[in-house]
Amino acid sequence: MPELESMIENKLIEQLVYGDSQWTYRKDLKTEADLWANFRYILEQNNKDRLNGKALSDSEFEQVKNQLQFSSFYKAGEWLVGENGKVQVHVQRDTERLHLLVMNHEHIAGGSSVYEVINQYSALKTDDENVPTRDRRFDVTLMINGLPLIHIELKNKQHSYMDGFRQIKKYIGESKFTGIFSTVQMFVISNGVNTKYFSAASDTELNEKFVSGWLDKENNPVPDLFEFTKCVLRIPEAHEMIARYTVLDEDAKRLILLRPYQIHAIEAIREASKTGKSGYVWHTTGSGKTLTSYKATRNLLMDIPSIDKTIFLIDRKDLDTQTTMAFQAYANNDLIDVDETDNVNDLKKKLQSESRQVIVTTIQKLQRLITKRLEEGTPEYNKIKNLKIAFVVDECHRAVTPGTKRELERFFSRSLWYGFTGTPRFAENPYPQMGDLPRTTEELYGERLHKYTIQNAIHDNAVLGFQVEHNGPKNISDETDSNSYDNETHMLKVLDIILNKSYHKLGFQNGKGQTYEGLLTTSSIQQAQKYYELLSRVKNGETTLQIDEKIKQVLPDFPKFAITYSVSENADGSQVNQEKMQQSIADYNQMFGTKYELSQIQGYNGNLNKRLARKDAKYKSRNEQLDLVIVVDRLLTGFDAPCMSTIFIDRQPMGPHDLIQAFSRTNRIFDKNKVYGQIVTFQAPVLFKECVDNAVKLYSAGGTKEALVAEWEEVEPAFRKALSALRVSASSPADIPSMSLKEKEVFAKIFQNFDRLFAQLKSFTNYNDDMLDEYGITEEEYVDYAGHYQNVMEELKANRPGGGGEGSDIPEADPDYELMAYSNTKIDYEYIINLIQNIVTPSSDADNVTPEERQKKIDEVKQYVEELRKENPKIAEIMSNLIYEIELDEEKYRGQSILNIVENMKEECIEKVIAEFCLEWYAAKEDVMYAAMHYRNGEIPNESAIKATVDYTSYKKNQENAVPKFKYYARLMSELKKTLDEEIKPLVNH
Repeated sequence: MPELESMIENKLIEQLVYGDSQWTYRKDLKTEADLWANFRYILEQNNKDRLNGKALSDSEFEQVKNQLQFSSFYKAGEWLVGENGKVQVHVQRDTERLHLLVMNHEHIAGGSSVYEVINQYSALKTDDENVPTRDRRFDVTLMINGLPLIHIELKNKQHSYMDGFRQIKKYIGESKFTGIFSTVQMFVISNGVNTKYFSAASDTELNEKFVSGWLDKENNPVPDLFEFTKCVLRIPEAHEMIARYTVLDEDAKRLILLRPYQIHAIEAIREASKTGKSGYVWHTTGSGKTLTSYKATRNLLMDIPSIDKTIFLIDRKDLDTQTTMAFQAYANNDLIDVDETDNVNDLKKKLQSESRQVIVTTIQKLQRLITKRLEEGTPEYNKIKNLKIAFVVDECHRAVTPGTKRELERFFSRSLWYGFTGTPRFAENPYPQMGDLPRTTEELYGERLHKYTIQNAIHDNAVLGFQVEHNGPKNISDETDSNSYDNETHMLKVLDIILNKSYHKLGFQNGKGQTYEGLLTTSSIQQAQKYYELLSRVKNGETTLQIDEKIKQVLPDFPKFAITYSVSENADGSQVNQEKMQQSIADYNQMFGTKYELSQIQGYNGNLNKRLARKDAKYKSRNEQLDLVIVVDRLLTGFDAPCMSTIFIDRQPMGPHDLIQAFSRTNRIFDKNKVYGQIVTFQAPVLFKECVDNAVKLYSAGGTKEALVAEWEEVEPAFRKALSALRVSASSPADIPSMSLKEKEVFAKIFQNFDRLFAQLKSFTNYNDDMLDEYGITEEEYVDYAGHYQNVMEELKANRPGGGGEGSDIPEADPDYELMAYSNTKIDYEYIINLIQNIVTPSSDADNVTPEERQKKIDEVKQYVEELRKENPKIAEIMSNLIYEIELDEEKYRGQSILNIVENMKEECIEKVIAEFCLEWYAAKEDVMYAAMHYRNGEIPNESAIKATVDYTSYKKNQENAVPKFKYYARLMSELKKTLDEEIKPLVNH
């Protein structure tokens, strides 16, 4: 290990244990056996009474160890929640069942809690023959009561902190986090100057987009390792992170660690409640408000004994949105009861009960209760009226009107109110004037307790910025005249852009199964239904509008579409609306094999939500996916689907808060190719631009620079300029190999800028591939440049870690930059891996999967593998063999990392090919292997090294048809290139 890295490690440990810290450094704990012995000792010390003074026998401790073999980090998280904050294991001793306390989350920074630091732990090779790995050493691990819960990987300043991320991902794939290490909940990565954290997940689920840095209360970054340690890794903070600020999302089966702004908001609410103050939290839409409000609601009940109940209030029209489902998904594994109310009587019963609980209910039920169902002067009236209740209101800018809130406050005179909103009402967009009622969010709820704007969130990579295109008809005298838009000609233009000019917006470059989704919003149900009918006709080939072949090549069944409106919108509709909705639901049933009726519209909407969100593994399959959903207002607020990229708006501009809410359906972090939330408007372009700029200024606290990315008029000239700079740096891809190292550094930086602008250019509806002729570059030439760029980045990494280095006048290329303008419409390797993983990794509802459903999944994967075989028969063969084994034995590979298994199979193939080549040509295996791993664009990077280490004498002596020495080197290199192209390249590049 480089000395600099060991120095960082030692300084970190010193800081953790310094002064009155409760961390103890245990340099004696280095192996799994050491950790189990240490855990056993602490368990026995904390349970002397329960054990009646008699130590655990070896067989009893085996029972304990078996309970701590978790199949996933999520399963460990479920166990770590405990019962009433007490985490236990159970031991059968003769006829008695002993319940032993492992951890008590009420004992943060005291009581039975033991805090220990270890380093350089030896994670040994696994015994599993399917997972060939080697011994690894972990950097620093923080343990509570003997359990590893926070793991830290360190790099020195010459390396990116992301190297730590990749290392952790590799170790997870190699099954290093098993046994006692399967309890880890949080990872920290740092190179000393840049520090991030993320929740534990499987190697295929880890997403670098969800890595978070720390912020102080004013949203200033805290990147330094030692400052981060002060804020996050001290006691009580580290224990609170695990016990209070980790959430289990039951729907997605994943751990979520709250981001710093969420924690600061919850703490601000806690402090306000201690002094009896109400207030509101302004957190931009898309930054996880529902999660924050859930934790705030739950923590208020747990932290403030004087509060009798906490009530999470929502509007009736949000009942069939994700908010209640998300709330329930977070609460299912929690310490507290979260109860939804079925009706007003149910609400009344829950308010009268003695249990302290979180209640989820609607404003409408609460209003009905106090105005219609309670008789003044009765015992139940007095009991409910005198409750000390903390109300938490989601979407507080619209959920409770000022009049309703005043009515509720007069009844619940001892209540506290905490609002959450991404779009508060300010003096610029107040509630309508009604007597002396409050008109802004601050007047309604009290002071702002914490702020996190769009600008903050984009800066922290918590959400994406917006790319807005205004495609409405230009130069019309009255932009608000509906006659310009309410006709089939206009609607077909809109559909042409959605279907044929949104290739990059909808992620077609990602390939089948990994495209994104869009929403089309209109001004009325009637208009939405007209679009639904017109789109049906287009898909059936009954209009002049044709879907491009380029689109059909990626998704032959595009577009798969549906229509949805909320229960209340539907109830208000005419009989005609009802009949048309019946037909739409029938179409949906036919598409996905569901059985909804009009009377079950809430069930239909819920299913559609889940299908759009794609959080359940089932919806990762193309067969289960939608491409476009037509809406009026439903899904424009409170809906979270990270794979939704674009909102198409064919209606007049909405108010500032409604605009930002609608836009924010698109800017959730998802994958590396989704870099903006895409907005396309089709009416009133001048008016719309003005409204968008004003709304973004209002909710960015002053500017639009970070939130709105450049429009076509700026990006297109910038792209031309970047292309000119690229040509100056390297007039053609062939010039790159002969450049000096300094020239290559300049090229890398220039190419990254060019690639970023090229990707942005492609995402505009104005763009089409024919424009490349005018620009003077082809897609093939871009791919060649990109291939050489990859070589250059490898070379820079090997020669000068850290790129330009300190004191260099060369701008440094970003070592973690991923190419964005690539189109990968071929069937994707990792997509197939994920589909196979979903077959072999049992979820909690795996028992419900019938053999027929399992076979259907296997057949789908086989179909994808056969598509892959056309492009890459070698990888397809590996996957085909794997699927064959899984089909024969459903227990085989269960719970293992398929990505790691396939990678190992590939490595074995490569190893075999290289060994055979070296045997035939008497070349040094190490040198040939290096060439295999770094071979691009027909270049062998270490040709001279291979020539210097070959053994011609042995070759001549042992080979029957040996070529003469003067031909040997040329033939060797020619055969090596052939082997690399035909045998190795397909296994490395896919």
